[in-house]
Amino acid sequence: MGTTPQRDWILHLDLDQFIAAVELLRHPELRGRPVVVGGTGDPTQPRTVAATATYEAREHGIHSGMPLRTALRRCPDAVFLPTDPPAYEAASQHVMAVLREHPVRVEVWGWDEAFIGATTNDPEALAATLQHDVRRRTHLDCSIGIGDNKHQAKLASAFAKPAGIYRLTSDNWADVMNDRPTDALWGIGAKTARKLAAHNLRTVAQLAAADPRDLARHFGPTNGPWYRYLALGKGEAEVVTTPWIARGHSRETTFTHDLTDPGTVTAHLTTLATQVAHDAREAGREITRVTVKIRTTPFQTRTRQTTLTTPTTDPATITEAAHTTLARHDLTRPVRLIGVAVEYAPTTSEGPEPGPTPGP
Repeated sequence: MGTTPQRDWILHLDLDQFIAAVELLRHPELRGRPVVVGGTGDPTQPRTVAATATYEAREHGIHSGMPLRTALRRCPDAVFLPTDPPAYEAASQHVMAVLREHPVRVEVWGWDEAFIGATTNDPEALAATLQHDVRRRTHLDCSIGIGDNKHQAKLASAFAKPAGIYRLTSDNWADVMNDRPTDALWGIGAKTARKLAAHNLRTVAQLAAADPRDLARHFGPTNGPWYRYLALGKGEAEVVTTPWIARGHSRETTFTHDLTDPGTVTAHLTTLATQVAHDAREAGREITRVTVKIRTTPFQTRTRQTTLTTPTTDPATITEAAHTTLARHDLTRPVRLIGVAVEYAPTTSEGPEPGPTPGP
């Protein structure tokens, strides 16, 4: 009996309820209880949202992005904890270091996920080994999806939750995906799904069978064929191990009480602009564009941009550009959020912006 030949695989590792899991390591007495992490941990504070929730909290309908006040109403017995980004960053780095000890290629996609490239004849055995080592070394659980490409592996890891392993490849793609709605695909959200449904494209199978020319006509020459490309189960299969380089940075503040004094708005804007300038200098990056985001009541959000004449990290220049941009906003309504985002000048190690590659 011959052995299965080795071939290239893409794995997607997703740490289960990551932020909550890190908190439970620090608070083991809370295991089995509904725990919500977000803001300062005070659910009575307005305009703060959940960063994550344990599975026990999710059973009450609590999810990330939900206002903490709503979470408290849904589950009065929940335990609320403040967020601690440095702790999550440290835990993530530990996990990625464990993965890199194996003969695989690791592309980090965030605190709680990574794509893994590997050459093996038994991807399930490799996934189980990675799961075991991550659990043993970090005490964190993860789910791993296996695919021919990143798209398949990403979807597969969701099917594997919690703490499981699932294979989704071209061999079983149609059986698993064809009857699912189009927003089950990675890269198609609810808004696009509604637009597709308006053209009687409601399932993955219907989208896969659509005429690329019709898709291009209705959704654009790039996006239209790209949607069909996804429905066919295709996707990128290259794992990039070089460190991710940010193309920008942002800071924003949501206020517990709306701001009505222009001087107070300007003061907060100055603080945010100084912070992003400092962030850029710490990262060794120069800023080329400044964006100011303002959210007013009733929940209207607008952004305005200013392009700098020369790249810089000078706080005074960044602040002046932010003030110039703010002047183009309508501040006649109370302000509930202020944000400042900056775009960095490209570095020599950065390639061109990635873009979709339509399939046949």
